[in-house]
Amino acid sequence: MKNIFTYSLLLSCFQVAFSQLKGFEIKPLPYGTNALEPFFDNQTMDLHYSKHYTSYVKSLNTATQNTGVEVLKEEDILRTYSKVKQNVKNNIGGVYNHEFFWSILTPKKGSTPSEQLENDIKKNFINFDTFKIKFQKESVAKLGSGWVWLVLKPNGKLAICSTSNNDNPMMDNATTKGIPILTIDLWEHAYYLKYQNKKSEYIAAFWNLVDWNEVSKKYELAIKKQLIKK
Repeated sequence: MKNIFTYSLLLSCFQVAFSQLKGFEIKPLPYGTNALEPFFDNQTMDLHYSKHYTSYVKSLNTATQNTGVEVLKEEDILRTYSKVKQNVKNNIGGVYNHEFFWSILTPKKGSTPSEQLENDIKKNFINFDTFKIKFQKESVAKLGSGWVWLVLKPNGKLAICSTSNNDNPMMDNATTKGIPILTIDLWEHAYYLKYQNKKSEYIAAFWNLVDWNEVSKKYELAIKKQLIKK
């Protein structure tokens, strides 16, 4: 009887503790929904953020409620992707990928890659223009919903890869594994209201909004993460 009481008390304590966890928060956009005009229109950005992204966050919170998973960082969940429940898998990438995508965009003009990033892009892709062409070709060729990424691979090289749906290169079952540096959202809801079936125009417009200062910071951080692992 005493053991049953002790177990019930512990279970109640865990439930109270988990119920007090915040879970995953809806993060604000770094700019207004109209700030990326004329390249990304206000209506698309508003729907993208307030409907699609927020829905992923809410669904992720529902899927992880009282499981202990809600205390983990998004990146940690991605790295153990194959071990989490299906309803968590369906939403974690949708949350992380969108937050990452919006973080590397800016309405400000004139940013350029850091010297280190530019030099390493040249090492891996001959020159910067060739890199952009390859990234665009990969994006145009991507069928269905998904993302195209520039990643830092475990071997220290930069690579362009694509993922389907809301998969991410950090997932433990990724075909091409790496730390994301840059990405473009290729789900139709990201561009169809403005560009309809002209996906290539959306991809071309994307380059006008890339925040190379932020991308360079992510690259520097990715290098540090790899050094820590070694």
